Amino acid sequence: MEDVSVLRSGVPHATFHVLEWLVHFVYIVRCADGTLYTGYARNPRARVAVHNTGRGARYTSGRRPVSLVYSEECESQGAALSREYQLKRWTRRRKEALIKLRKAARSTAGTRPTAR
Repeated sequence: MEDVSVLRSGVPHATFHVLEWLVHFVYIVRCADGTLYTGYARNPRARVAVHNTGRGARYTSGRRPVSLVYSEECESQGAALSREYQLKRWTRRRKEALIKLRKAARSTAGTRPTAR
């Protein structure tokens, strides 16, 4: 309730705080042993921190530290959970290709083509 009244007052931080809970993500982390773990979270960076305390998933608790290698924003919780299920069925090779594709897209984002 408090966040809504602050939101109506126009404070940007409160707006972010409220909207933050409307976003859903699928994420992939790389474990210390090189394996990949796929999950769902509202805040992937915070979820990685939980994984690294050993309180995340049972799978990652013995494979720490983990690092975030991929995250994808989804329209709804249902869409995120469906995508998580889809990605969990992918082969490691296909997940690695997805991670590589996302890295390449981010590295070229914001760069201008050179004039020839």
